[in-house]
Amino acid sequence: MTDVILNTLTDGIRTISLNRPEKLNAVNRDVTVAVEQAFREANDDEDTRVIVFRGEGRAFCAGYDLTSHGGGQRSAQDVRIGVDRLQAITRHIVLGNKVVIGAIQGWAVGAGLEWAINCDLAVWGESARAFFPELEWGLFVTGGVTAILPRNAGLSNTKELILLREKQSAARLKELGLAWRVVPDDKLFDEAYAVAAKVAELPPQAVLDFKRTINRAAYQDIESAMALETEATVRSATAAESAARISEFKK
Repeated sequence: MTDVILNTLTDGIRTISLNRPEKLNAVNRDVTVAVEQAFREANDDEDTRVIVFRGEGRAFCAGYDLTSHGGGQRSAQDVRIGVDRLQAITRHIVLGNKVVIGAIQGWAVGAGLEWAINCDLAVWGESARAFFPELEWGLFVTGGVTAILPRNAGLSNTKELILLREKQSAARLKELGLAWRVVPDDKLFDEAYAVAAKVAELPPQAVLDFKRTINRAAYQDIESAMALETEATVRSATAAESAARISEFKK
């Protein structure tokens, strides 16, 4: 399980990198377990000044790995365990102690787009693309996006992104306030680490207080939103329609 992410620390910069490049870093149980553990430990690590979240290969994260779905309807208990872990990752990114710099290349889909939006400052490669496919499969979004998106992109744009499921360019996401900076693809990681280095130079306690304060103040309703997301995901993921759509996709 440990090889599904890479986790390194250099000069105070913790890199957490999704490492399933052959699957475009698609999310399965092993990935969520490893990512949750990595962020939890990084937030508690005094030597970690800032976190860079990225993916290996051609994509940041292609979303949920539908090929890992066992087929048939899933139990509510199994779904809830998985969703709770996804929501825990969002808490670590959004409400944790460390500033998180996203480096987003290729595709950011579903959970991948949620994680990109969760980052404090996300640098996107200019050719990157993103969308939310969840409703297509009879599922629901997580990651606190029902609180974060309306605040940053507006309610109508949030409904467009989730309901219409259209693929968005990095430039459009920047216009919507969901991508912080868009750079040439070959400059992506250099830019992300340059920003991380600036944060790493700051006094740790001041950064910790800033991170804790600003996101809690900005997203005071995020816990309520995630609770609603969790219940909606459990209902949708255990429905026969969802199982049928996913099974049809896997044929």
